[in-house]
Amino acid sequence: MRNEKALTPAGARVLDVASELFYRDGINTVGVALIADTAGVTKKTLYDCFGSKANLIVSYLRRRHERWWSHLEQRLAQAPEPGPLVLFDAYLDHPGLDVSRGCAFLNAAAELPADHPGMTVVREHKDAVLARLAELVADSVPDADPTVTEELFLVLEGATAHLRLGGRDRTVAARAVTVERLAAATS
Repeated sequence: MRNEKALTPAGARVLDVASELFYRDGINTVGVALIADTAGVTKKTLYDCFGSKANLIVSYLRRRHERWWSHLEQRLAQAPEPGPLVLFDAYLDHPGLDVSRGCAFLNAAAELPADHPGMTVVREHKDAVLARLAELVADSVPDADPTVTEELFLVLEGATAHLRLGGRDRTVAARAVTVERLAAATS
């Protein structure tokens, strides 16, 4: 996999354009010709930079993970409230990522075949979110039953899926459910 830091200026433009188009229009809908044309490069340049559309998809997903994860960790470092709640907030208010179509990783999982290399990135991201949530729940409620983390993860995933359907209010409601579940777990 190619590292974003090693990209040429043309490769960086391609990745920027692909990231916007993949998220907005869908991975399978967007072809390399459109990406290249929108980025102002040739298809040859795109392939020279990424090798294949599959590699470009992997780069898009890895970059999205890194940007979202960095934002999450910054929010956690500044948060006065319990960490599990910050996960909901991080999905709603990332200053540099469009979240209007819901979770990019769930969207990618819906489009990519199970053996696509991008699915590895999707799984890694979701596993990392679940593991981080488990840490945050343990910090907030040290004696919580392990099922609390799984329940909250499913609430979080459902809420982020509904962002695509205009369900920002559902994400806010899911956050409230999390507050109640954490309170119940401490009793």
